[in-house]
Amino acid sequence: MTPTAARAPRALVVLLAVVGWLLLPVAAAPAVADPAGADPVGVWPLAPEPEVVAPFDPPDTPFGPGHRGVDLRGTPGQGVRAALPGTVSFAGTIAGRGVVVVDHGTTRTTYEPVAASAAVGDAVAAGHRIGTLQLPGSHCFPAACLHWGWIEGASTYLDPLRLVGLGPVRLLPLWRDLPVGPPGRPPARPLVRLPLALVLGLFR
Repeated sequence: MTPTAARAPRALVVLLAVVGWLLLPVAAAPAVADPAGADPVGVWPLAPEPEVVAPFDPPDTPFGPGHRGVDLRGTPGQGVRAALPGTVSFAGTIAGRGVVVVDHGTTRTTYEPVAASAAVGDAVAAGHRIGTLQLPGSHCFPAACLHWGWIEGASTYLDPLRLVGLGPVRLLPLWRDLPVGPPGRPPARPLVRLPLALVLGLFR
């Protein structure tokens, strides 16, 4: 067997592997998904858009130090709005601070210090006024600021800035950026053309 003939089978295997790599993502694309899902679209609880005085800094342990929400600069007496549609599940005082909680199903948002104008059981839309910002109990005292929280389940704290498009950047699979084909078919992968010289070189 000549050296050229000996190299031909190996070159064929390499070529098939390259072709297989190009086709594999097309078949596998439907199984790839964004595991976290899309965040709901909400509104700022203060208007106009407020300054973020203190960002979200979740604790490492359930009772550890951290900042379980964000602080938004405001003025005493300023209207506080529900960030998402839901039902008011708490409106009262905790440790001398006015607190309003709006339930959204699997999550809930919290607002403090707030003098509630909404009552427990009220259905509210996004942007609906639920109270006014108070100075006593402010995290920014002697300035006024709203502590805005977002909680999933019993005690999983989330960054509420995600509700207004300012949360952490989420990296999506590369195929999500490809053109979308007809319904029921995976997105097409752009055609990759191998140089003819490279293909012919595999058989040398």
